[in-house]
Amino acid sequence: MTATHFKAVIFDIGGVVLRSPFIAIATYERELGIPENYLNCSIVARGSQGAWQKFERGEMPLFEFYEAFGRELSDTVNGNRWYEAYCRRKELEVPPLPKTLNVNGRDLFGSMMRGSKLYDPHILEAIHRIRATGRYKIIALTNNFAKADVPPAEARFLGWDEGATPYHLRSLFDDFCDSSTLGMRKPEPEFYLVACKRNGIQPHEAIFLDDIGMNLKAARGLGMETIRVPIGKTLEAVKILEAKLGIDLTSSEHQASSKL
Repeated sequence: MTATHFKAVIFDIGGVVLRSPFIAIATYERELGIPENYLNCSIVARGSQGAWQKFERGEMPLFEFYEAFGRELSDTVNGNRWYEAYCRRKELEVPPLPKTLNVNGRDLFGSMMRGSKLYDPHILEAIHRIRATGRYKIIALTNNFAKADVPPAEARFLGWDEGATPYHLRSLFDDFCDSSTLGMRKPEPEFYLVACKRNGIQPHEAIFLDDIGMNLKAARGLGMETIRVPIGKTLEAVKILEAKLGIDLTSSEHQASSKL
């Protein structure tokens, strides 16, 4: 597909526009002495009815989420079973697994939120340059928590002094599709389709950037062009986007435009 067919670029937030919250999960796993990706496996394996997934859809209050999140991640019976399955899929040797765990849901979520506030400079610069062309809609499609009712003291603990989605973040986009306010989340196909409908585009007219494989797979299934954004490789992802759009997103000649 040529660049002239594209009408929008759709960005994930955490892990693409902002620093990945998975970095904080990895740190927490090391502190607990459990294998890498153990907690991620448990979060994903809970499916649509897990505490994380419900909170992202705005279906669970914050403090109830903390308790359920910690309880679910402390479940080593299922956690070990899911991690063993993960190792088999990846053809990895199964390491020693925990007999018991005590995951504090509030502490983990707080570290994830506080650690994911920084903008990625390459993605931020790309957004500014795309906007400067005036040729594409810039859309956020994010599993997020804007609907959460958070007391001021707790907001400070989470690093949400300006809210879960502050104005300086929302203002980067023509439309900000938040899972908690729309009641649906990636990788549910309806979420992507709502974003397209709200912006008057068809899925094949969009390029979608995300850091999670299942989210990209769902987008491709709808006809979107996709770009994976691995942790630490945002510049490489922006260069792919640059080639697809046919515009300069990476030269150092006008970096000043990325300053907020």
